[in-house]
Amino acid sequence: METEDEFENSPPTPSIEWCFFLDVDGTLLEIAANPNAIRVDQSLLQLLERLHRASGAVALISGRAISDLDRRIANRLPRAGQHGLERRDAAGRLWLHATPPEAKELIRSALTPWLESHPGLLLEDKGLTLALHYRQEPDLEEQLNELMAKLIAEAGDQLVMQKGKCVVEAKPANFDKGTAIEEFLAEAPFKGRQPVFIGDDLNDEHGFAMINRVGGISIKVGAGDSCATYRLRDVSAVRAWLASALER
Repeated sequence: METEDEFENSPPTPSIEWCFFLDVDGTLLEIAANPNAIRVDQSLLQLLERLHRASGAVALISGRAISDLDRRIANRLPRAGQHGLERRDAAGRLWLHATPPEAKELIRSALTPWLESHPGLLLEDKGLTLALHYRQEPDLEEQLNELMAKLIAEAGDQLVMQKGKCVVEAKPANFDKGTAIEEFLAEAPFKGRQPVFIGDDLNDEHGFAMINRVGGISIKVGAGDSCATYRLRDVSAVRAWLASALER
């Protein structure tokens, strides 16, 4: 159970002089049972537009593919997708850091019997990564993590395993949310600003660690172990905190 003590270390009041890197699912939006079932409300779109207009330095840092983000959050914000494997900068240039590995198809084939026998499982092909969602089959977590670890190990050094909330993912190595943020920080309009990263999941820990190394503000949403310096309770608290930057 969450305790009040876990949320005592609230972040400082934000400034529009800072730059903001924002995870999406579980941070800006409530997590849905199915990744296709998320609902992007108008109030969030308006908040992001106002923050972007005021700060000029706001980016989405997501595990979703950029094409998926574009369908759901169609605005001018720079964004990184698939945990940093693809990125669109503030100038609109798209950067792809990997190609779909051949091992991905071998993993898909190996998972087919599991998908056929457990209809609650969902295998999401994001292009560069394969994500196995088990939110509706939580009792399979340990088995699926062991299976994915075995399949990824058999692929050699092409792939790494990325765990998340009721999801385990096979992705190309050497890029993550931390490397995506680092790339943004080397470019305008993010360069030279105090960086903030807000996330809620295990796959956000790379981003927190990177932000901590450069003296930025790392914020974990919800309970659980994290290297983030600060905490916000939930999605509503994240939105309220971001909105407070516009009130100063």
